[in-house]
Amino acid sequence: MSKAIVFAYHNVGARCLSVLLAHGVEVPLVVTHRDNPKENIWFASVAELAALHGIPAIAPDNPNTPVVVEQIRALQPDFFFSFYYREMLGRELLEIPIRGALNMHGSLLPKYRGRVPVNLAIIHGETETGATLHYMTEKPDNGDIVARQAVPILPDDTAFEVFNKVTVAAEMALNGVLPALLAGKAQAVKQDLSKGAYFGGRKPEDGIVDWSKDARGIHDLVRAVAPPYPGAMTRLMGRAMRILQTRVTGCEVSGEKPAFYVKDGKAYAICGSGVLRVVRFDLDGAEMSAEEFAAKYGAGKFEFNR
Repeated sequence: MSKAIVFAYHNVGARCLSVLLAHGVEVPLVVTHRDNPKENIWFASVAELAALHGIPAIAPDNPNTPVVVEQIRALQPDFFFSFYYREMLGRELLEIPIRGALNMHGSLLPKYRGRVPVNLAIIHGETETGATLHYMTEKPDNGDIVARQAVPILPDDTAFEVFNKVTVAAEMALNGVLPALLAGKAQAVKQDLSKGAYFGGRKPEDGIVDWSKDARGIHDLVRAVAPPYPGAMTRLMGRAMRILQTRVTGCEVSGEKPAFYVKDGKAYAICGSGVLRVVRFDLDGAEMSAEEFAAKYGAGKFEFNR
């Protein structure tokens, strides 16, 4: 029986840990994160899953400290698996597993190496993404690939919907290759890093809408940061506004400044090029319908303020 230390968090962490257990992998320790009270915790708990299976779990602020390294080394694992774990593992840790350390990344590597790959794929208008299992090195997401699974990104898919697909893709990729991996027969393919790029994390201000852009580009931003993420941000009438859901109308405009308006009970936004239907939005944190907006503020056009 192979023995693996699992570094895991989020839905991908929970589902992939379940795959390992289903294949009879011995997991003597799970390393996870404490939930951040400032974060919207909408996903599954790896710590709770570990407890359900009687697996000890720790949540160190830094897994590379000597105490944690020695605790893990004493377990003499064959493998490390990292499933949406948020900290980088240093060389001293990576040298411990006899048969290697592998990470599940939420993109089709080498594309979208680094942070928030699902959100970035949507922002960049991709029509597919997926999950990739690869060997870990000291550099993020650049090791040899052992499995990939693609999923489609449909034109109106939100990051939440795509992330759910990627979770299933991760489960399928791991489940498919694990027997060969445990038997020492999995084929590893070197990444061509020239075919992708590395991205750092996104900041709150990256969710501010630039209304000079075209409707499709703004629509991609909106769906990439739609709830349970913070939402696309703008200002209207000097008030904070979040654009929560949009649709591309196909209508074209010329020479008009970006503005928000209500017509026939539906809300719209004039963009630098094209018009979006604004399906859901809120003002100062209170969600309202297009009819409620028109009743309160009138049916004129209101220019956005960044």
